[in-house]
Amino acid sequence: MRIIRLLIILLIIIVAVSCAVEKQVNYFQDLKPGQEIKKLQMSSEVVVQPGDKLYIRVSSRDEVLVKLFNLSEATTSSNKVIVGYTVSSLGTIDFPVLGSLSVLGKTKTQVSELIKSELVSKNFVKDPVVTVEFLNLGVSVFGEVKTPGRYPIERDRITILDVLSLAGDLTIQGRRDNIKVIRDEGSVHRVYSIDLTSGQGVYESPVFYLQQNDVVYVEPNSMKARQSTVNGNSVRNISFWMSLASLLTTIAVLVFK
Repeated sequence: MRIIRLLIILLIIIVAVSCAVEKQVNYFQDLKPGQEIKKLQMSSEVVVQPGDKLYIRVSSRDEVLVKLFNLSEATTSSNKVIVGYTVSSLGTIDFPVLGSLSVLGKTKTQVSELIKSELVSKNFVKDPVVTVEFLNLGVSVFGEVKTPGRYPIERDRITILDVLSLAGDLTIQGRRDNIKVIRDEGSVHRVYSIDLTSGQGVYESPVFYLQQNDVVYVEPNSMKARQSTVNGNSVRNISFWMSLASLLTTIAVLVFK
């Protein structure tokens, strides 16, 4: 009878621990098949900020004329170096012939349209095609992910899920319900929190779409703290479970004696 009671106690403990771990680890726990989530109405495109570096190239049927508006690309012994325009602290770039242009807060398309409009209105180029690309965009990811580091933003829309995938996903010790995103918002650095266990919360978060220079931090969960014991054993270690079983057996014997 005592053995049966002991087995029941052990079973209850194992089930309780398993359920607790599952709640900490699983993503999107609130989402059900067929459920609909409204998309964010806010702009998700990357916009120009001070310190950004822009590649801008003007093309036209008159290739001789457009050379006036394109920076020369430097060439090294190994490869060609793309030269770009660095956005000033005031949000401007110094463009050939056109002079100072305000590009702060504009998307790539808007910067392209601005330069095209200036070239046409001043009768410099009749049929300009303006290509604009960001050269130095990236976000930093550190903490409990498999591969911390700085990752480039190579498209206009990049989500926190994309970036965490690039970082190899969270480790089992990463806390999923309180991912920190630190964002530069002019004169302040604002801290946001996002809960990966809530699909609704993820897709409605203001930091679902990341911006250049965002910092993503995954803090360790309580599981990691419990993994280390006084003698260095961990919950993944067989000796830990043997020690736990031995302790529970001793307690059971004393209780049901």
